[in-house]
Amino acid sequence: MPHSTAPGPMRPEEVDEDDILPDAPQQVSDHTKEEGKTDMTDSASQSEDSTSEAPRIDVKVEDLFDDADDDEEDEFSGSRVLNPGNESSPPEAPLPCAQSAKYTDPEVMLAFYQRLFPFRYLYQWLNHSMKPSNDFGHREFAFTLQNDAYLRYQSFPTGDLLRREILRLNPSRFEIGPVYTANPRDRKTLRKSTAFRPMAKELVFDIDLTDYDEIRTCCNKANICHKCWSFVTMAIKVVDAALREDFGFQHIMWVYSGRRGAHAWISDKRARNMDDQKRKALAGYLEVIKGGAQSGKKVNVKRPLHPHLARSLDILREHFQRDILEDQDPWAEPEKAERLLRLLPDKVLNDSLRKKWDAAPGRSSVSKWADIDALAKTGASKTLDGRALLEAKQDIVLEYTYPRLDVEVSKKKIHLLKSPFVIHPGTGRVCVPIDTKRLAKFDPLGVPTVTELLGEIDAFDGQTTEESDVKKTQDYEKTGLRPYVEYFRTYVAGLLREEKGVKRERETGNAMEF
Repeated sequence: MPHSTAPGPMRPEEVDEDDILPDAPQQVSDHTKEEGKTDMTDSASQSEDSTSEAPRIDVKVEDLFDDADDDEEDEFSGSRVLNPGNESSPPEAPLPCAQSAKYTDPEVMLAFYQRLFPFRYLYQWLNHSMKPSNDFGHREFAFTLQNDAYLRYQSFPTGDLLRREILRLNPSRFEIGPVYTANPRDRKTLRKSTAFRPMAKELVFDIDLTDYDEIRTCCNKANICHKCWSFVTMAIKVVDAALREDFGFQHIMWVYSGRRGAHAWISDKRARNMDDQKRKALAGYLEVIKGGAQSGKKVNVKRPLHPHLARSLDILREHFQRDILEDQDPWAEPEKAERLLRLLPDKVLNDSLRKKWDAAPGRSSVSKWADIDALAKTGASKTLDGRALLEAKQDIVLEYTYPRLDVEVSKKKIHLLKSPFVIHPGTGRVCVPIDTKRLAKFDPLGVPTVTELLGEIDAFDGQTTEESDVKKTQDYEKTGLRPYVEYFRTYVAGLLREEKGVKRERETGNAMEF
């Protein structure tokens, strides 16, 4: 997935915003970002500027959003479409969308940003307060433009200014980076390079179904179906349980990547402030599957099992029977059945199983898994160690069900991650949050596309006769995006309530010390 990038030398299409002239053709390479991670290391010697220096803006709290309200009851209410307020911004009236338009069309993207993207809640989520703070003002954003130009080190004092710039540039997507010690736009004016460094960022995790290609049989590469999506469901259950029960994190949001995976954003203050060593240690705690496609045994864990692994096995056991043995049928082919035998500890037992399976071509994986215990109980092998067999079977269950994480994404604050609610360029689907309480019902293939959503707005407006009803209903409420935005709003509200409580404790001197 094209969700993770880390700062470094500019790609050919990375340009200064000053070089993008409205009346001149833009010179960019033909490079198109693939769905994968681009790893870059910071380089002061190269011109990685993405914008000209922005003027300082004195912002009042009431100017953050036109409809912002300090009243607790309205604090998390929806916001109407805002006027960008400058000549380079799109017109105030929402853009209509022709039914025949494609989701890659710039007009479609602009209509989506104007009418559906939840900028207000995104601002509150990243700012951790209703009042302006450096949590948002010193945050890096990166834009991928329609021509694949990549703009780094964007920053904005308020959510409204972020919205205005997105409406002006109309990016195909944008990514969220860390909070820096200084405004990212000012990094070249600092006397010491060490004065500009990442200081906070949500702890993130990435699940990508391409990492399961060696064990999923239904699809491969960028393709997914309901059967292989179960791997993501299993991974979310295991990782979410570990983060909550073993580390005490509460504000965890899972987001569909738009095609073949999911991202976790952990917004607890303790998680945001973790240094890279702690992030690396936590990622290592969750990393169990090790080795590439050509390696042998990928699970080598100590006994007795760590409580996290014991809990994971309890979560995964039923999934193994249904989602792996029945749906994936991973050992139906003789060469794949041979891999299963290599993971078992007894040669005599293996020979007996091989003979049985060779005599019954087409035997299902469900039957082959049952054959292991059946033959073991017959005493076919006098050297068989029952405990070793049990442990081997546990390791096999973990190898075929345990999360396969891209841990590099989690190890450093410097990484950028695709924003929730952007449009995936390959599918047109919105990167929506996933309600873990309804995880089994989440359908990645049922997530709405941007053109479907804009069509739903037109259909709603066409069926509503009273103009007042049309005006008072926000556009996202007219579409299938509504439950996802409302889930996001509730998540943000919970985070802000805790942040407000922590601030009160700090002000009164009652904060707990560790």
